[in-house]
Amino acid sequence: MDQQSKESNGFFVFEVFNRKSPSAHFTHQFSLLAPNHEIAMAMARENFLRREACDNIWVVKREHIHEMPPEERQYLERLDNKSYRETKGYGDLQTKWRLHKERYEQNQLKDG
Repeated sequence: MDQQSKESNGFFVFEVFNRKSPSAHFTHQFSLLAPNHEIAMAMARENFLRREACDNIWVVKREHIHEMPPEERQYLERLDNKSYRETKGYGDLQTKWRLHKERYEQNQLKDG
């Protein structure tokens, strides 16, 4: 157990997440100090009951949350070229349609 998660007075740091509805995502709300999970959950419930309704609460010891080290984050970049899945090519769609329409109308005038 590291010093970040356990204070000298026997309290642990807990991270509190909530979800406002069954279809919503969990969102980090705050951190709190408590001696155990039961008291941390009671403190989190008390905090949310005074503020707003929520569907569910997660209370997690900070030491149980793991993040990817900065030197490994480079591996999150895409390894394949699938830019066709991105919508960035649709930004000038209106311009392309206008040019197509102008060419079509010019061809109609030449043929007509």
